[in-house]
Amino acid sequence: MTQVLVTQVRGKTGAPLSALLVERGAEVLGGTRDPEALRLAGVTPVRFAWDEPDTWAPALRDVDAVYLVRPDWENAPEIIEAFLAEAEPSTRVVFLSEQDADYTAPDGWSPRNEAAVRGSGRPWTILRPSWFSQSFTDPRLFAGAVLDDGELPFPAGDGRVAWIDARDIAAVAAVALTEDGHDGQTYEITGPEALTLPETAEVLSTLLGRQVVHRDLSIDEALGDSTGFARELDALTFERVTAGRFAPVTDTVERLTGRSSRSLRDLDLPH
Repeated sequence: MTQVLVTQVRGKTGAPLSALLVERGAEVLGGTRDPEALRLAGVTPVRFAWDEPDTWAPALRDVDAVYLVRPDWENAPEIIEAFLAEAEPSTRVVFLSEQDADYTAPDGWSPRNEAAVRGSGRPWTILRPSWFSQSFTDPRLFAGAVLDDGELPFPAGDGRVAWIDARDIAAVAAVALTEDGHDGQTYEITGPEALTLPETAEVLSTLLGRQVVHRDLSIDEALGDSTGFARELDALTFERVTAGRFAPVTDTVERLTGRSSRSLRDLDLPH
């Protein structure tokens, strides 16, 4: 039986991935800061936290594969390198990166994250998803504005986004973690269509049964009072949206799972 450690098991991809791995007969270890609170069917909770390095080696002990979700911290490349050094050389690593990860700022952060994985000496697969459709159900992102205020405040210009459902990312990850033939591969993962932000607002309106309007902000307005590395990272992300870097559409989900990716129109939203 394949034993898989899922880091950030409570995350958008971690929970659906764990369920898929259980269906595939894998032994799933759910990495979480609070193991006693984890309730996922078939998942064994294990203590794991990025800011507690003494939890890394015990969580990795005897695992065959690890689903690695990076911390969005400035020192993430160094953390990833140190974490993977604790894994057995045969441990398969599936790393959740991001679409258009070859950009160079701030300080080449995303390429350096991927370089830490590729240079780890472990078999690796890198996943590069577009923006998650679940951004619209996350209260830390757009859920409040969309669900409560009926607007989508987003600096986009004419940019398009091929929104990807987290469940489809999980499906690709499950294949890469449990099947052969994916070592050394980098997969760009998107939904089936690229939508402008006004088109995105129209889809959300249909899903909700009430109007949602896109409000195009400047990047500075969208960043608000954020500071430091988080501000740099968010600014660059919005710049890439306006430049159309999240518009390419791929068939990765269909090729690896045998079914088409979900559209934003398939997102579950409360009415």
